[in-house]
Amino acid sequence: MAERRTSAKKAARTAPKAPARLAVRKTYKLYLGGAFPRSESGRSYPVTSADGDHLANASLASRKDARDAVTAARKAFGGWSGRTAYNRGQVLYRVAEVMEGRRSQFTDQLAAAQGLERSEADTVVSAAIDRWVYYAGWTDKFAQVIGGSNPVAGPYYNHSSPEPTGVVAVFAPQDAPLLGLTSVLAPVVATGNTAVVVTSEEAPLPAVDLAEVLATSDVPGGVVNLLTGRAGEIGPHLAPHGDVDALDLAGAGEHATAFEEAAAETLTRVLRPGNEAGGGERAWLDPDPGTSRMSPFLETKTVWHPIGV
Repeated sequence: MAERRTSAKKAARTAPKAPARLAVRKTYKLYLGGAFPRSESGRSYPVTSADGDHLANASLASRKDARDAVTAARKAFGGWSGRTAYNRGQVLYRVAEVMEGRRSQFTDQLAAAQGLERSEADTVVSAAIDRWVYYAGWTDKFAQVIGGSNPVAGPYYNHSSPEPTGVVAVFAPQDAPLLGLTSVLAPVVATGNTAVVVTSEEAPLPAVDLAEVLATSDVPGGVVNLLTGRAGEIGPHLAPHGDVDALDLAGAGEHATAFEEAAAETLTRVLRPGNEAGGGERAWLDPDPGTSRMSPFLETKTVWHPIGV
C-alpha cells in the first residue's frame, strides 16, 4: 500500500502541467429581430468595470442599425399586439423564470459594472426579476383600470378601451443598466407595444445578458430590439423616425430636449425623464410603480352604440 502511495506521488510530480489559457475576450453583438447581428458599421468599443478593468467589447450601433431595429419592431407589432393579454402575461412571466435561472450571471455582471457589493447586486437582480412578474400580472388588468364605460345623455352608450401605441423607442437609464432598463422596457411590451432600446453606454453588458434571456424565452423576435452604443449618436435617427410612435427619454440625459424637439416633426408621443433619472438602480426599487409607465404608451379607442330601436 505504501509503495502504491509513493508511486502516485511521483506520478503527480512528473505529470505535465496544463498550459496557461488565454482569456476569451468577447465582443457582444446587437439584438435585432430575434437575432444577434454585428453592427453594420463594424465598430465596437471597450467596456470596463467600475475599477477600470476591461470586461468585453460592445457593438457601436449605427444609423443603419437603428433603422433595422425600427423595421423589426414594426414587423413584430401586429402579431404581438394581436395576442391575448393573458398570453402576453405568460410570456413576460417566462422571462422572469429564465432570469431566475441565470441569477448568478446577472449578479456578477451588475457587481462588476457598477462596483456594487454582491449582496446589493443580488437585491437589484431580485427586484428586476420581480418587476417582470409585476408587469406580467398587469397585462390582463390595465384595460379595466384605464378604460371603462362613460356616462352619456341620450339613447346610446359608449365605452373606452386602451390600445397599444405601436413602436416605442426607449432610452434606458445610463446609471441603472438592469433594474432601470427592466422598469422602462417591461411596461412597454406588457401593453402590446414593441420596443427599440438604446442601452446604457458605460454598462451595456447586463442589457446584453437580458437579450440572451429574451432570445431563449417565449418573446417573439422583433418585440424587443437592443442597440448598444451612444445615445447621442443613435437618438437623432430614432427621435424623428416616421415609424416610431413614441419615445421614452428616461436615459436620454442631456440630449432629452433635442430628441423631444426632433420628435415633434412627426408628432411622436414623448415621455420625459422622471424623478428616477440620475439616481442609479436604487431609484427604481419602488415595488409598486403602478400604471404610470404603461398609460403613456396607450391610445384610447371609444366605441358608441345606440340603445333601443
